[in-house]
Amino acid sequence: MRQRISALFFSSILLAFGFIALRVSFRYSSNVSILEKLPVLSLETMRPTVSLDDTLNYEARQDVPTRTSWNAPIIWELMFDPDFYDKKHREAKTTVALTVFAVGRYLDAYLDTFLTSAEKHFMVGLPVTFYVFTDQPEKVSNITLAPQRHVKVMKVERYSRWQDISMMRMKTISELIEKELRHNFNYVFCLDVDQVFKERFGSEALGESVAVLHIYYYKLPKEQYTYDRNPKSKAYMEKGDYYYHAAVFGGSCDKVKALADYCYLNTMEDKLNNVEALWHDESHLNKYFWLNKPSKILSSEYCFDPLIHYKTEVHVPRLVWLPKQYSKLRN
Repeated sequence: MRQRISALFFSSILLAFGFIALRVSFRYSSNVSILEKLPVLSLETMRPTVSLDDTLNYEARQDVPTRTSWNAPIIWELMFDPDFYDKKHREAKTTVALTVFAVGRYLDAYLDTFLTSAEKHFMVGLPVTFYVFTDQPEKVSNITLAPQRHVKVMKVERYSRWQDISMMRMKTISELIEKELRHNFNYVFCLDVDQVFKERFGSEALGESVAVLHIYYYKLPKEQYTYDRNPKSKAYMEKGDYYYHAAVFGGSCDKVKALADYCYLNTMEDKLNNVEALWHDESHLNKYFWLNKPSKILSSEYCFDPLIHYKTEVHVPRLVWLPKQYSKLRN
């Protein structure tokens, strides 16, 4: 009993510490403020209102799974009518935020390509604001944007280790949702910067809770998924449904905030125990989606590596990895 009381006391202290940390403010700079363009709306108004999953053609792809065991769709080319999806979301006045982190050398190496390709292919025709988190806001280039599309630059601290940059983004995302996004956007997507949009990444990807299949694992047996196998870590998993890539996730503001809070607080508890999850925030994200099933899964079309040896299932690479330069960028 004494051990149980001590554990509960420790957990309470940890949660209090975590949520206090989440309140730490960040600074931002921007040529265009979305808050000057949009009214502050109620949470009820900003909740997702368009559900088109019943219009998907699940039989269009016989070569790949198109549903999960909990009946969530897995989105592949040929399953959806892009014009119909876009029309319904325009009628519903759907708004989308996209967050991306470009810290240190990642800004020079990737950001311009990411933003210019996102403007061309990401949620085209819908109001979108790109939130760029960087330690060097003065170096973010101006790009030409369509009406109702904006870039907002947020200044964040640069951590000494890339692993900490990767893990602490969850705290920043949660904070942004609480302060700004939940009264202005129906959906938020969070993407890694070292990628380029090649084709449509559109409204068919929107959902309450959205994950993406990791291109390297979706065809492998589950025993080969690289979940964290360390029982000391909060990310520990014995089994799972799929292996998800942390380079792309999204959903409603409430659902993404819940995911970000979960990953951040469990990362902090691991730190207190001198533990670091195998794949950092990705390990915690996989644990979250094991416990809280996503309502929609995007196929590896939406996060594709052109170097992969199997490509037959991926008819349309939509978001593609750029060459990794870890030796140069992470030092």
